[in-house]
Amino acid sequence: MLFVGINPGLYSGATGHHFARPGNRFWPALHAAGFTPRLLHPSEQRELLRHGCGVTNLVNRATATAGELDPAEFVAGRQRLVAKIRRYRPRVVAFLGMGAYCHAFALREATIGEQPDRLEGATVWVLPNPSGLNANYQLPALTRLFRKLKEAA
Repeated sequence: MLFVGINPGLYSGATGHHFARPGNRFWPALHAAGFTPRLLHPSEQRELLRHGCGVTNLVNRATATAGELDPAEFVAGRQRLVAKIRRYRPRVVAFLGMGAYCHAFALREATIGEQPDRLEGATVWVLPNPSGLNANYQLPALTRLFRKLKEAA
């Protein structure tokens, strides 16, 4: 399974760890859904590999908001992502945030959950952005969706 964020925020960019900002719910949701046997700290992101998971970003440049990214960065990011998928062959690619998925494929909208299209043979899922700023999905709701993904995979 490969989890894909849109781009690192400034805090994650400064630390070099995915979803590192305190209050981000990625790591707690991942653990609560059963992907990891214990709650991992962002600095332990490489531990995900032991559990059959990886994490990356569509765009590598850290920004305060994804709105600061240029459309050309999304095109280049999509190309890098496809190359990673070809190399590592995950069975599932899970985009963390509707924006990440829609920007990656120039879509106006998508739904949460499994998508009808495949990406280099991988099943594609869209999950809500786990940022603490995303008030629409609190930890219990995120956990249910992460668990649904785990069960489907």
